[in-house]
Amino acid sequence: MHTVVMIILVLVCIALVTVVLLQEGKSNGLSGAISGGAEQLFGKQKQRGVDLFLHRLTIILSVIFFLLMLGISYFGL
Repeated sequence: MHTVVMIILVLVCIALVTVVLLQEGKSNGLSGAISGGAEQLFGKQKQRGVDLFLHRLTIILSVIFFLLMLGISYFGL
């Protein structure tokens, strides 16, 4: 059981790092800071497509990682 949980944990870790690295940065230098403020002020539409998918996948993988780590530490798997 311990080996299976550890393999799943390693796979989740690799997937989480990959998904985070695939995401685009929030700031794009000075021009990104200026236009970013304008986008927030005028309410540009929410992220779509790949960015939204990667954001949701990051949340899902981080919750799975958190639950696996709690399970390992609590149950001593």
